[in-house]
Amino acid sequence: MRNIALAASLLLATAAAVAQAFPSRPIHIVVPNPPGGTVELVARSIAPALEALGQPVVVELKPGGNSIIGLDIVARAKPDGHTLVMATTALTATPAVMKVPFDGMNAFVPVAGIASTPNIFAVNPSLAVTNLAELVALARKAPVNVATSPPASAINLAAARFKLLSQTDLNLVPYQGGVQSVQAVVAGHAKVVFAPVSDALPHIASGRLRAIAVTSAQRQPQLANVPTIAESGYAGFQAVQWFGVAAPAGTPKAVVDKLAAAILGALDNPEVQARFAALGIQPMPLGPAAFGEHMRTESRAFADVIRATGVKAE
Repeated sequence: MRNIALAASLLLATAAAVAQAFPSRPIHIVVPNPPGGTVELVARSIAPALEALGQPVVVELKPGGNSIIGLDIVARAKPDGHTLVMATTALTATPAVMKVPFDGMNAFVPVAGIASTPNIFAVNPSLAVTNLAELVALARKAPVNVATSPPASAINLAAARFKLLSQTDLNLVPYQGGVQSVQAVVAGHAKVVFAPVSDALPHIASGRLRAIAVTSAQRQPQLANVPTIAESGYAGFQAVQWFGVAAPAGTPKAVVDKLAAAILGALDNPEVQARFAALGIQPMPLGPAAFGEHMRTESRAFADVIRATGVKAE
């Protein structure tokens, strides 16, 4: 018993020393998504809180391959807490439908959940569609192009699920990310977009897009007049994009806990809260254990969607 107690105290002392020494150099947050989108915004919102740990924070944009490029960079990084990834629904959806060069979610340790935002159906104002029923009716007469994210992405899977439920001929046109798909519809290259609310909201506010339905369980405060898809006749339909931070597998728990405390503390910052609220982003504060359980639940849900829709990566 004495030896066990001694070993336990040594482990605690070692963990405390590791946490105290961290960080010893700049922290890099890899954003595996295109520039200008919600994922980058969330990363930059938490960066000041991490800088308060005593080292600079570098936000690195590494988009491509349905987030695989950025995720792989972090999966291969030294597991010491100095290289992190802005995890999104891609971390749970992509490995379920595509071959990835890392061991799926096992290649990472969850650090903290940060925020979420629903998706939205919106149209170019030139299209004579004002609600979801009218869009469905139109898509049952002839194919309708819908700008969305890459095949097998979480956003694309949600759109594919709605296509299946509504029995419509929605032609899902892939763009690199939510920002790019929204811009395509604003410019008139497509008439309908299915994208995160946070990417579409500024254009809805300016009148360059008309919102017709959101994928959250409840209406969004910034879009109180826009019904949910469930309200529009598809009970139970919900699809929310989430954002969090993960580190390479093997990162010491003491370091993970220190990072999590700083990140979750950022969500109490009124400036961060205001920035999120302006774009329809809801805080989703989850510690390492809760965030890990959230990701496992999401992974099972995406597997069900993939089986139901038959979606495959291109």
